[in-house]
Amino acid sequence: MPRPRRTLRAALVAVLALAAGGLAVPQAARAAFAPKTPPLVTPWTNQVSTTNPLPEYPRPQLTRPDWQSLNGQWQFARATSLTTPPVGRDLAETVLVPYPIESALSGIARHETDMWYRRTFTVPGGWSGRRIQLNVGAVTWQATVWINGRAIGSHTGGYDAFSFDITDALRTGSNEIIVGVHSPVDAAGIPLGKQRLNPGGIFYTAASGIWQTVWLEPTNAAHVTRLDPTPDVPGGALDLVVQGTGTAGVHAEVLTGGRVVGSGDGALGQHLRIPVPDTHLWSPDDPFLYDLRVTLTGAGGGDTVGGYVGMRSISKAVVGGALRPVLNGRFVFQLGTLDQGYWPDGIYTAPTDEALRFDLQQQKNLGFNTVRKHIKVEPARWFYWADRLGLLVWQDMPSMRTGVTPSAADRTNFESELHRIVDQLRGITSIVQWQPFNEGWGEYDPARIADLVKSWDPTRLVDNNSGSNCCGFDGGNGDVIDDHIYVGPGTTAPPTATRVAVLGEFGGLGLRVAGHEWSPGNGFAYEMAPDAATLTGRYVEVTDTLQGLVRSRGLSASIYTQPTDVENEVNGLWTYDRQLLKVNAAQVRDANLAVRAAADGPGRDALVSLGATTACCTDRYLRHADGLGVTSPVSAASDDLTKRDATFRLRPGLASADCWSFESRNYPGRYLRHSGYRIRLDAGDGSALFAADATFCPRAGHTTAGVSLESYNLPGRFLRHIDATVYIAANGGPNPWDGTASWAADTTWQVAPPWWRSDVDLTTDAPASLKVVTPGYPDRYLRHYNSLGYTEVVTAGSDATLKADATFVVRHGLADSSCYSFESRNYPGQYLRHADFRVRKDAGDSSALFAADATFCAQPGRYGTGDVTLASYNIAAHHLRHYAAEVWIAAAGGPHRVDAAASYDADTTWHPAPAWAP
Repeated sequence: MPRPRRTLRAALVAVLALAAGGLAVPQAARAAFAPKTPPLVTPWTNQVSTTNPLPEYPRPQLTRPDWQSLNGQWQFARATSLTTPPVGRDLAETVLVPYPIESALSGIARHETDMWYRRTFTVPGGWSGRRIQLNVGAVTWQATVWINGRAIGSHTGGYDAFSFDITDALRTGSNEIIVGVHSPVDAAGIPLGKQRLNPGGIFYTAASGIWQTVWLEPTNAAHVTRLDPTPDVPGGALDLVVQGTGTAGVHAEVLTGGRVVGSGDGALGQHLRIPVPDTHLWSPDDPFLYDLRVTLTGAGGGDTVGGYVGMRSISKAVVGGALRPVLNGRFVFQLGTLDQGYWPDGIYTAPTDEALRFDLQQQKNLGFNTVRKHIKVEPARWFYWADRLGLLVWQDMPSMRTGVTPSAADRTNFESELHRIVDQLRGITSIVQWQPFNEGWGEYDPARIADLVKSWDPTRLVDNNSGSNCCGFDGGNGDVIDDHIYVGPGTTAPPTATRVAVLGEFGGLGLRVAGHEWSPGNGFAYEMAPDAATLTGRYVEVTDTLQGLVRSRGLSASIYTQPTDVENEVNGLWTYDRQLLKVNAAQVRDANLAVRAAADGPGRDALVSLGATTACCTDRYLRHADGLGVTSPVSAASDDLTKRDATFRLRPGLASADCWSFESRNYPGRYLRHSGYRIRLDAGDGSALFAADATFCPRAGHTTAGVSLESYNLPGRFLRHIDATVYIAANGGPNPWDGTASWAADTTWQVAPPWWRSDVDLTTDAPASLKVVTPGYPDRYLRHYNSLGYTEVVTAGSDATLKADATFVVRHGLADSSCYSFESRNYPGQYLRHADFRVRKDAGDSSALFAADATFCAQPGRYGTGDVTLASYNIAAHHLRHYAAEVWIAAAGGPHRVDAAASYDADTTWHPAPAWAP
């Protein structure tokens, strides 16, 4: 149960009680502390302790047992100058650290450009003889610290942690700390993200002053300052660099369940290689974390710290004919949200650790596997929860001001803070991608900056400018090409030979919810919905569209705007106060999981092509020619026969359903099989030997991201191409085709999209009519009327216009010649296409989007035998369907009324009939 907010009397009693512990008691004229009331209250607002907020150890990646939080009530005052600290003087107000002063939880709830923080503390007696570190999670923007009137040091940068050794300034008993803070926000050219002095639209309230935990920690003179773990997944080992002070040796251990599984010894600042046998990999589906224990040894040693690491790899590889990001060697579609990390009560600072966890857990529950942390850097515990819960993270660098060219000094400052952030976060498992710029905001030298970030951290992908294609600031390099399209998804840029394609922002669908608005009645979104059901339906629609982009445009990731409303933006899945989920959770989750499943690869009975991965031959695909298996170049310009011969139906293995068999697309009943080690195409004879010869078991690719296909009945032999001939071969075996040169690459294949995507062949360049086969609807045909698709009864006695409207010329697909497009018989140049799932007749505009919308792939009819079902080319699992005389594209069991399961199979089956208007 949430605890009630402390009363004024209770808060005063707490302040007096703390006096014995060293907190300076304010002057009698100063009122006891009480938080102010925020515009919106979250479920955790009233759980915030006014004496010990955010009590959790703040740095899970580098832990020690002894520490003391300095969060809580500090004295506060506006400063007219930051050169002379108010040593020994009470300040007029009380602020609750670590909430930024603009927040209601801070008790200040206004902006100050210059400010003083002051409190006293006592160092525990048990820490005697050790060095005392003052650790600060983050201060916006410039902080100077005094201990007992002695200047300790200054730090510039609003998003990285810093520490000072304060031992020599301490005294027995009560000690005084003063922090002077300068926070110009957008009055200066500093990294600030979306903070503004005058917030509005897509820019938000500033977050000034101390906004992350402040704490004391005793250490030895020689001590660890940072752990930099880098998994070596192929090598089954952890590369660990221990940063620290002194010259002591290092002993590091990897543990699970308290048991040491690997260890290594070395020196500070050097790479330690620690074997991790039988490595348990980290992924969003299985976020397994190993524990770390590091001890400094030898002279000056003794410091021991804890940490953790997830063993995972992130890289790029060609998968399914497109360059993709691969996690642990496998393409995982990164489906995420644009998480901005704002709170109505704490602004930049979540009210409690449970609140911090809540946002990530809810996104995980909705089927997302990725979070783009948008131009903000969160506290260390946020990253801990991302690691623990299993979410991939794209980390933005907080941008500088928009519309202002950064000065030379601004650039130097930006690069310095960017470097510190990369260093600080390099040990975070969940981070897989860096974004130094967003949509050109404060952008300069994007190509150089992307290369700089890559030089600092070559283990992750770098997106040089998220939204590069939307705004013309693409530096042309980095690992990622990134579109922003609202509402979208639209037609995204395809991947290149060096950059994967992502949709860095889309969506922005909104709903105002009375009683849960920051600015009642004034919230905005890219598209507003009148109610929750409509919002859910639109979310499912735009998300479904991603499925086609995975295949047709090589899309590898998408980021939806956004998980919660933020101030004036009402385009969240949750309200800003986290009190209400605005969408149907089950429908959103199903839509998200369907996109991820579509990217996982073909299902059973799907059409596929097998592409070679050997460097010489990436344009070659396995095909049959004269009954034998060969590899041949296949491209969009290849003839239809070549494309068909290179396309196979992926069947459950004839000898084992856990494996695969490959049935010829254009010779049904014939399968790839080995005979005398040669691969052939033969008709099944029903024998156990044929079934075994025609069964191949998928294994992890011997190289890069792909699959190696092991013979079911000759274990250790894999499908291999050599000199354009295909065999089953063993590495180092006795046959000529078993040679080891390039064996690993020659036995690794891409299970690629099929070169021929239609299962049924239609006669092209000839007129035809499409007849309804649903029982109870005799003599109905698809026709256009006022540019929309309908079904209507057509007979020999119908008028000429109706007959012409119900006649279409079957063409090779505008987007893919292996599919089909339907040109109006009486309006040449106009085609059936879908738009917002409704089927209509429109004139072609030569765009890629129109071509894809007007292309349908022919599959065997879902109802009865013969006939045809027409699948949308660019929205997976959607078919041409008639519903209440209207024609749509629909998905069986989907969220829309036209997706209703009743008669779905029959309604999506059509009979290609003689044309009514030849």
